[in-house]
Amino acid sequence: PDRLDVLSGPGLTRETALQAVRPATPWLKVPASTELTRIGFGSCLDQRFPQPIWRAVMKAKPQLFLMMGDNVYGDIKRPDGAELVDAYARQLAHPEFKEARAALPMLGIWDDHDYGLNDGGAAFAHRDLAGDLFRAYWQDDALPARPRGVHSARAFGPPGRRVQLIMLDTRSFRSAFKSKGKDSTLPGKYAPDADATATILGAEQWAWLEAELAKPADLRLIVSSIQVLSDGHGFERWGNLPAERDRLMAVIERTGAKGVVLLSGDRHVGALYNRPLAKGQILIEITSSSLNRSYGPAKDIRTPELVSELHHAENFGLIDIDWSRRRLTMKLVGMGGEVLDELSVALADLGQQN
Repeated sequence: PDRLDVLSGPGLTRETALQAVRPATPWLKVPASTELTRIGFGSCLDQRFPQPIWRAVMKAKPQLFLMMGDNVYGDIKRPDGAELVDAYARQLAHPEFKEARAALPMLGIWDDHDYGLNDGGAAFAHRDLAGDLFRAYWQDDALPARPRGVHSARAFGPPGRRVQLIMLDTRSFRSAFKSKGKDSTLPGKYAPDADATATILGAEQWAWLEAELAKPADLRLIVSSIQVLSDGHGFERWGNLPAERDRLMAVIERTGAKGVVLLSGDRHVGALYNRPLAKGQILIEITSSSLNRSYGPAKDIRTPELVSELHHAENFGLIDIDWSRRRLTMKLVGMGGEVLDELSVALADLGQQN
């Protein structure tokens, strides 16, 4: 029987909702001892549409694939969250996704449409319900206990070749963004807000992040569902709360964290960005979006941190790690496996001298 038959009755209980989104077969796992040399990532995957990009992803054979948000589209309108339950259940039953899930270990963090509200933040009335569904779907024992968000961190590989993966929750604690005025030239609906009390991560997650960055690692991948460095648009981004973005840069510098790369999604466009940190260290961000929801060419204004073209066609990201040469190659890859953009950097450029 169809997993969606739980929604056919007059009401949906919390337990039947969790049962509907809980995978019948477990997610593949990557042992912590694994030396990672190829990591894939992407965002914006709609369960209602075909998902042919998984063929190219599987052909690339990443050891781990990161789902960076909008992993389903299930904005909640009913108090029982039936729309998000339906979205997760449909995704689990989607034949192309089922094939990919059987072949690829995956880890996820949410963005607004799997949080349950477009552009949603801490004020969302169904935040805890969405969190319960997220936990039931991902079955990830690294997640904090409810209701403290869905951020997570873990490390893979031996010392000298250790990859730290930090998945940020940019929804559960986030303050509202300020609407832009009529004089703004940027596409989008938000403007930078100088309110020093506004937050993206919340106090508890900030303390957790600082503790994680103090741990030893050779490469640190920080996943933010929304873009961090981009200043070329007025959609959701860290630049809407510039004090929070400055705080992120300061935490990286204060902890002495080296080898940091930012991964992001959300924008229905893929691109590469960078900005300088202290002592010659550079911070690179690679945005990959979307897996199957292209919106056409972006209207972002070109600003100095953007170091690539903007790719609106469906795409996913790859990071190849050459540990012997201490070098990373970051790629945006298209539907047919073609490389749309590429950037190669030494770990030394990221401040990692060892």
